Amino acid sequence: MVMKTPALVSSKAFSAFLHKHCPVVSEPFIPTPWCWGGRIQTLVCAILKSKPTVCYRNELIRTVDGGQISLDWVDNRDSAEYPESSIRPTVLILPGLTGNSKVSYVRHAINQATRRGYRVVVFNNRGLGGEELLTPVTYCAANTSDLERVVLHVNGLYPHAPVLGAGVSLGGMLLLNYLARKRTESGMVAGFTISVPWNALKSAASMEEPLNWLLFNKYLTNGLCQAVTRHRKVLEKVVDIDHVLKAQTIREFDERFTSLLFGYKSCTDYYHDASPDHKLPNTAVPIMCLNAADDPFSPQGAFPLTTIQSLPNVAMLLTAHGGHIAFLQGFFPRGESYMERLFGQFVQAAFEHPKDIKKACGIKEKPSS
Repeated sequence: MVMKTPALVSSKAFSAFLHKHCPVVSEPFIPTPWCWGGRIQTLVCAILKSKPTVCYRNELIRTVDGGQISLDWVDNRDSAEYPESSIRPTVLILPGLTGNSKVSYVRHAINQATRRGYRVVVFNNRGLGGEELLTPVTYCAANTSDLERVVLHVNGLYPHAPVLGAGVSLGGMLLLNYLARKRTESGMVAGFTISVPWNALKSAASMEEPLNWLLFNKYLTNGLCQAVTRHRKVLEKVVDIDHVLKAQTIREFDERFTSLLFGYKSCTDYYHDASPDHKLPNTAVPIMCLNAADDPFSPQGAFPLTTIQSLPNVAMLLTAHGGHIAFLQGFFPRGESYMERLFGQFVQAAFEHPKDIKKACGIKEKPSS
């Protein structure tokens, strides 16, 4: 059985650009034959996917509230394409809910970027990068202040090097919320997302279906609780840790922890604020989004297809299968897959053809000073 070519939802001009510079969008996506469904793809990817060796340079930067953020850099000093560090393009990667620079999908993305000559920096959310939590503040999908701090830092170090943001799952939500908030002042030339939960309330409901709760929700909730336990000493000043640790779902965790920590009246208010589906019209840079229709974390009914069709700068590649951060191909899918190929091609297209992608997305060039 051969799958149909994935659906590319975008304006005609952006679509033409992507077909020219990202040939993977024109190819059929044929999932690994023995793991067809979204749940199986997601599980198999977590178990089987290889973890390429990556050597990081860690940097800790301080925040205005006295906290610290852990950044993991791959400087790529041997870049033949960009031997001059000051102009070497930078990919800023935002991992998922409990992810960090060690997870498989981040390492594969780094391989794609560095082989093309680019520099990479991974933004580890507070408390997840191995660093000490100095203040009782962690992270949420709606709060973009830490990401803004990181972007300003990266642009300050390399003011003549373009920056592209790449967000995975919750990292994609954070990226899209940031791009919508900052608009033309984002400090990024483009954005790329994988498996974004477009509507947090609908995602929570999907993840609470019995099988999804058993396979995914319980595991992620445990991961969140472990992070809280690790930083219990500083966090118990602001929340009831024992109550938080009894959470059985991500929604319960967010009700007892995240919503309280970030000043929301309810978890529903937080989820509405965190959902990027209604904020896309505020974005002002080219954005490429990859989603699978069978993603248990992000139900197809939540995809903002009508909104995307009306925007010149946003494109979504929608596959029938692929699960959550998986998109596995081949009989033994340990290495590069569909999402890595799309990521690599889009990053290269955005960095190497800046004028063309702006024109395709209806973005006017800033007049030179």
